[in-house]
Amino acid sequence: MSRSAHPAGPRHADVLPEGHYTAPPADLNALDPRVWPQTAGRTPAGSVTVGGLDVRDLAEEFGTPLYVLDEADFRARCRAWRDAFGPDADVFYAGKAFLSRAVVRWLTEEGLNLDVCSGGELSVALASGMPPERIALHGNNKSSAEIEQAVEAGVGRIVLDSFQEIVRVAHIADRLGRRQPVQIRVTVGVEAHTHEFIATAHEDQKFGLALTGGTAKPEAGGGPAAEAVRRVLKLDSLQLVGIHSHIGSQIFDTSGFEVAAHRVVGLLADIRDEHGLELPEIDLGGGLGIAYTPEDDPSEPHEIAASLREIVGRECRGAGLAVPRLSVEPGRAVVGPSACTVYETGTVKELPGLRTYVSVDGGMSDNVRTALYDAEYSVSLVSRTSDAEPMLSRVVGKHCESGDIVVRDAFLPADLAPGDLLAVPATGAYCRSMANNYNHALRPPVVAVKDGEARVIVRRETEEDLLRLDVG
Repeated sequence: MSRSAHPAGPRHADVLPEGHYTAPPADLNALDPRVWPQTAGRTPAGSVTVGGLDVRDLAEEFGTPLYVLDEADFRARCRAWRDAFGPDADVFYAGKAFLSRAVVRWLTEEGLNLDVCSGGELSVALASGMPPERIALHGNNKSSAEIEQAVEAGVGRIVLDSFQEIVRVAHIADRLGRRQPVQIRVTVGVEAHTHEFIATAHEDQKFGLALTGGTAKPEAGGGPAAEAVRRVLKLDSLQLVGIHSHIGSQIFDTSGFEVAAHRVVGLLADIRDEHGLELPEIDLGGGLGIAYTPEDDPSEPHEIAASLREIVGRECRGAGLAVPRLSVEPGRAVVGPSACTVYETGTVKELPGLRTYVSVDGGMSDNVRTALYDAEYSVSLVSRTSDAEPMLSRVVGKHCESGDIVVRDAFLPADLAPGDLLAVPATGAYCRSMANNYNHALRPPVVAVKDGEARVIVRRETEEDLLRLDVG
């Protein structure tokens, strides 16, 4: 896997997919720094430590499955993104990747803003002390209650996603006596899966307003996005501050952003020509990739920042526009590499001539990404080292589904046995956020580790929690 290859698309064969690595790594005991948290290492006895704590001790104290979140790693990534873009740009952490009250406090202290896309995420943000002016509310179908909650709190921006939402936000802001800052989300006809940009058909999605076509008034010119601008500018309770765009996820270079920026800046120029107004902000969204396997090669924040600044500056100079304030929304790129999930091995089942199935005590309830869209992960034996021969393995969960796969193809030591601890790195993003109770499984806790200390920031669910919701 490289910057020009994306782990997407169906993979349902019983053999290694074409192009996948076919040889085991040189050292099964090595922890590749590209996929593990920054503080991860091995003790002289061979067990893995994160944040100065042995995973065996963490598993004994908190049980498994267990999400281990490296606080120092998370904070360092926050600072790297903040410093890369500097004081004249905004970095909004995409809360959908993983959100908790502790995480919001870390974001606040490290100088990042926060993007939320539901009333629940907004409540967590506000309850944790994030200044409302540093919060953006996103989503394609915000309820009136969510909009009112956001306007009343004084969030710094609401991203408008439809004509109906323009009316809805304007009405609520007017009733509350507020002038709400807003951006308009546009679909630019570009979808990025690493290196593939498809400039047709991808306006066929639920998010945003297209730059061309649609139901805009032909005599006015432009498409739905231009018409949305006209409607917002007529409403005194809304303050249009910028244009928002998002082109995809798990992106390993900035070529797609170049196409998106060209089209968004074109809209900004049209707005200037029609309305005599230069909007002060442009948000190019998130979707920036991380390394899930050693073959992945994501760019560093400073490389991304330099590239995006150059792209936006060049496009604005070409259009004769002042360069607007730039915003980005990394979520996965901040929290993804900061966590790993620790499991206990339950059964080891060899299928001669195929592979060995290794069953762990979690599965698609704590990481649905592999089952949902064939995401790829790495996995390592972490309770000890081993000099045994590598065996081709598939790490699977305990759920009543043949598609309950955690790591589709991996090499593990041939002496792996029940009771051994395995850990899957790069699980900070979307794993706990998308965790579920399939088969009435209990969602694992999130334990933050730093400088030899551990604390639960999201506790493990209990059977009492499940029964409390079932009112009978």
